Amino acid sequence: MLDSTAAGLVTGLTLIVAIGAQNAFVLRQGIAREHVVPVVAVCAVSDLVLIFVGVSGIGTVVERAPAVIDVVRWLGVAFLTWYGVRTLLAVRHASGLAANGGQRLSRRSAVGRAVALTWLNPHVYLDTVLLLGSIANTHGPDGRWAFAVGAGAASLLWFSGLGFGARLLSPLLARPRAWQVLDVVIGLTMLAIAVSLALG
Repeated sequence: MLDSTAAGLVTGLTLIVAIGAQNAFVLRQGIAREHVVPVVAVCAVSDLVLIFVGVSGIGTVVERAPAVIDVVRWLGVAFLTWYGVRTLLAVRHASGLAANGGQRLSRRSAVGRAVALTWLNPHVYLDTVLLLGSIANTHGPDGRWAFAVGAGAASLLWFSGLGFGARLLSPLLARPRAWQVLDVVIGLTMLAIAVSLALG
């Protein structure tokens, strides 16, 4: 049982620790110290739901309905393109960037973006539902839930560390110019992911 939990933890961290749209947004909110708790909660809870869905066997249903993934993929391309362009355009207005986190978002807007960056990302379904679900089911009827616990713990640890640990970078980003550089990197990351999704 512990072996399955450890396997879930390691596999979960391996899949989640990557520079992606969702992680970039959590990092930015963490550095800005803005709505960190709800953003981290949305990302972590969403992952837990998707892991549960995958381990429950719903992944096989999604696998047999590729049209669902295609719809999500193109919604993701549209959203990431919009978000990337918007972020890059905001860089031009240096006066709108401040050491306390740049353009401020309302709690509702921050949560909305976290939801969109999570649920409109096809990789989330492929990695969390299909891949984790498939691996979990190799651990047998009982072991698969222990695996799910490990994978869920990985998500909670990662998003909490990313969101709350990001404030350690705030001294390095005390100048508006640093926020411009960060937004350029985030904007280009979003566009790169959108292109990769569009190309299949």
